[in-house]
Amino acid sequence: MKIKTSEFVVSNTDYKKCPKPDLPELAFIGRSNVGKSSLINMLMQRKSLAKVSGRPGKTQLINHFLINKEWYLVDLPGYGFAKVSKKLKSKWGSMTQDYLTNRPNLACLCVLIDSRLEPQKIDLEFIDWLGEKGLPFMLIFTKADKQSPNKTASNVARFRKVLKKNWDELPPHFVTSSLNTAGRDDVINFIEEIIDSAKA
Repeated sequence: MKIKTSEFVVSNTDYKKCPKPDLPELAFIGRSNVGKSSLINMLMQRKSLAKVSGRPGKTQLINHFLINKEWYLVDLPGYGFAKVSKKLKSKWGSMTQDYLTNRPNLACLCVLIDSRLEPQKIDLEFIDWLGEKGLPFMLIFTKADKQSPNKTASNVARFRKVLKKNWDELPPHFVTSSLNTAGRDDVINFIEEIIDSAKA
């Protein structure tokens, strides 16, 4: 897939106000500070499509971007270590869950995992919740350039091993780096397959 056009459409706090669900959507989510905005910009080959911040938890809304005028990329608030009040975290969580469980055109959720870390409880619990809700998703391991390929492979294998305790079939996964664009072609090609399938 060649990214010809990418444009911001709207930000919302309520899924009911999101664009009409007449195009496939791929949403991106991950623990705060996982590098979500950088990854989105790398995949779309835009420097500032998604706002990159040094402060975790910057994304606070459901952000829709129209890609190639044929599908939506959705940037969702992160979960985890954002330095905000418990009340606000709860609000973000409800907003995100309402979106995920009520968008009939959600073709796939891209769950971002920091490849440098051992399996994190918050990631595993979120993935299990997706399974309970029957939501389609893939895993994208980020920041592979921050360590050796062997270390990345070891951490990814460890994460998948933990998942196998609760999952009979593991979701597709990709290893990426926003810095050197590693994994971009594989992710984009997979997204193209999802979009084509959703439109069929």
